[in-house]
Amino acid sequence: MIELELSLNRGEEKRELPMTTITYMKRAKRSQFCGFDGQWCGGSDDGKIVRKGVLRFLSILPVVLVFLFIPLTLTSVHMIGAFSFYISWLANFKLILFAFEKGPLSTPSITLLRFLAVACFPIDVTQSDKGFSKPNKTSLFTYGTKGLVLAICLHLYHHHKEDVHPMMAWCVFGLIVYLMLELFVALSSTIVGLFLKVELDQQFDEPYLATSLQDFWGRRWNVMVNRILHPSVYEPMRILSIRVVGRLWAPVPAILTTFLVSGIMHELIFFYFTREWPTGEVMLFFALHGVCLVLEVVIKKATRYKWSLPNQLSRPLVLTFVLATSYWLFLPELSRCNMIERAFEDYVAVSELATDVVRTTPVFFK
Repeated sequence: MIELELSLNRGEEKRELPMTTITYMKRAKRSQFCGFDGQWCGGSDDGKIVRKGVLRFLSILPVVLVFLFIPLTLTSVHMIGAFSFYISWLANFKLILFAFEKGPLSTPSITLLRFLAVACFPIDVTQSDKGFSKPNKTSLFTYGTKGLVLAICLHLYHHHKEDVHPMMAWCVFGLIVYLMLELFVALSSTIVGLFLKVELDQQFDEPYLATSLQDFWGRRWNVMVNRILHPSVYEPMRILSIRVVGRLWAPVPAILTTFLVSGIMHELIFFYFTREWPTGEVMLFFALHGVCLVLEVVIKKATRYKWSLPNQLSRPLVLTFVLATSYWLFLPELSRCNMIERAFEDYVAVSELATDVVRTTPVFFK
């Protein structure tokens, strides 16, 4: 690297740049300037140190392995959930896509700060360049209401689950899981959005109003996961399947493979929680939904998208199917993790820490 002293002409203005602000990277038959205006050469293949492909993947592989190991060092249920979902799953998939110049991390002229934020949190920089606006009162009221409902449900489940019918306790538990996931993802995305000053899309779009499994998994439930699985699993598998079954039916094996990968990653997350070998129920849950979604696609293709149930009928059917299969296969695994009890242990630990901090605070700070 050679430091150069340069000057820029912008209209009639002319100013000299310090030698330390520009780095000249010399390559065969071309050169690339990096570091000016805080931009990191992460979006253009000309400016990357390692070319896309297998070589870049091998250079990223140690980071991927470290990200897979991090949740094993944690005991807090909140920390395990956050790191396993954000880092071990989403960040690793984004890095693998980045190795082949795909995904949100390959956005042209992405800054280093935004690269790290997009890698570690459920946001997509390609979908978030809409400017910045503060959260509106409606969304604040909605999330505030959901937070209040979550607090009430946590209290009821933790202190009175033995006093109610088991089915009622399961219903409250399912509501807790949904609210915790939505609020946690929304909170982290909002904080990152405020920090980066970008407008972010909602990760959950009223999934209880889904009119089909395609609508539920593709547009309403945990949108960021869908955006990562589509380029990393679905699209490559669809392209490979075109040679075997043709373009019309290529989505079928692609959908099944996508749900299979999602099931594997969920089993890994549950392994982080329990440190026990998976039972296979979570994998069965996603396999079942994958098969049913394929049947849905086949019916739509066979009828050439001319036949569909009215929303008044399809919405309760989809919601009933999702809830029934969740209570059958998914929620028992969450219950096996003792998630609610461990969550309260975290709350007690944080409360005790806050109390100790207040007690040890000097008098003039009180």
